[in-house]
Amino acid sequence: MNFLGLLEKQAGRFQDKPAIIFRDSSISFKELKSHAVCVSGGLSSLGVKKSDKVAIFLPNIPEYIYSFLGIFLMRGISVPLDFMLTEEEVVNFINHSESKILIAQEKKNIDFMNVKNQCPSLKEVILFEVGEPMDLKERDFLFWDKVFIDNAAGALPEERGINESDHCSIFYTSGSTGHPKGVLLDYGHLKNPLDTFEYFIHPTDKDILLCAAIPFSHIGGLDHVLLMLNSGMTMVLMERFQPLEFLKNIEKYKISIFVVVPSMYVAVLSLKEYDKFDLSSLRYAVVFGAPSSPVLLERFHKTCPNAYLLNGWGMTETAAPNAFFPTGTDTREIPHTGEFAPGSQAKIVDDEGNTLGPCEDGELWVKGKCVMAGYYKEPELTGQVITPEGWLKTGDIARIDKKGRYSIVGRKKDMIKVAGEIVFASEVEEVIHRHPKVSEVAVIGVADTLRQEVPKAFIVLKEGEALEKEELRQFLRQHLAHFKIPHYFEFPKVLPKNRVGKIDKEKLKGPSL
Repeated sequence: MNFLGLLEKQAGRFQDKPAIIFRDSSISFKELKSHAVCVSGGLSSLGVKKSDKVAIFLPNIPEYIYSFLGIFLMRGISVPLDFMLTEEEVVNFINHSESKILIAQEKKNIDFMNVKNQCPSLKEVILFEVGEPMDLKERDFLFWDKVFIDNAAGALPEERGINESDHCSIFYTSGSTGHPKGVLLDYGHLKNPLDTFEYFIHPTDKDILLCAAIPFSHIGGLDHVLLMLNSGMTMVLMERFQPLEFLKNIEKYKISIFVVVPSMYVAVLSLKEYDKFDLSSLRYAVVFGAPSSPVLLERFHKTCPNAYLLNGWGMTETAAPNAFFPTGTDTREIPHTGEFAPGSQAKIVDDEGNTLGPCEDGELWVKGKCVMAGYYKEPELTGQVITPEGWLKTGDIARIDKKGRYSIVGRKKDMIKVAGEIVFASEVEEVIHRHPKVSEVAVIGVADTLRQEVPKAFIVLKEGEALEKEELRQFLRQHLAHFKIPHYFEFPKVLPKNRVGKIDKEKLKGPSL
């Protein structure tokens, strides 16, 4: 992708049109270009060159976007870090990525001098200050204003040869302390989200996009920036997801497109006021990141009468998104069903890698230009998930119907083996979701001496509701085979979630909530 060309094009076409609206203040396309050029110039003045790695540790604020674009203008490699990370995790990721520069915001419990001292590759820490300045010696750190505003000439970066195979980002998706897993993407990969959205929803400069605090440290967050810049649309940016503010923003700014995860739907539907807002401006309500309950999606559709509801699929490893079900699909067919965009191939295979036919459950494999370059500095791990022919083993269990539409059944690691029978947690979750007293649910497998594993359900009830276990069992007997019915139930007040709103089942497998 040619980011300099895009910035010049949109700044020329739209000039004073808002590119970003943040806290009710606007940043125009002309200003966006200027900020990106200043970041690029400031980094150049510090000796940053093509393919150098620059880590970003900021909340979801416009400066994160300026940092992305400034790094991309230089053909550098961005290393976006989640602002919820601990100091130890920040150190681990910087060391693993060998980042040369860290752009960060001051944060309680993060000692950036310790970070700098523990990271041999780190040459400079650039701090973006908010509120009262911290007690820091200026010689120990650089500051945003002085590097990117006072000392940046604002000249356009030198024209560089654009090679789509140049690396652009390392996204950390998971990994224990000391062994992070970084997905390495190229500049060519960044075209995949744009091609997918163009194929399915045809975004235009008339659209208004709501970024509902999907972290910029995740591929879904960067997708919002790419959509805004490529289409010339305005993006309304939320620093944190708050259900009431989410609805207010849709109504106030006449939002036409948003992308969220299922837990955000749950939070919105839990509001007593949710059906009192005017959501008629919506064209597309997009959900991806986890399998979605059709009951939940149908319920949400009632509040968005003019919107197409798109349930999508994608991974960081495939420069998500990659598949949606087409617009106009019957709402009753919503569950996980979709088609892959041109340029991506998909197939369902058994444990030996043999291709399966329609209506057979197996692992989803994906191939094409969307597949990552690999896990950074992890050739063995990369070889485990990408075949010599280029197929990525996604770890998702799926099936394909006779019309060629894919349905995600569940994660391979979420399969529960009950006395030889296979139970998919997502199927059990979908049925429990139908109960009128249930707000959220997660199902995991727990060890059982007799059956090897049995399902266990964690259920958050709607406010003011009470539900006896036997009442729920009777309800489930009407819809599920006996071996699929959970043996254990817990009713916590909330379910643990990660930064993109997915339920964190690893935490559920620990001590009781």
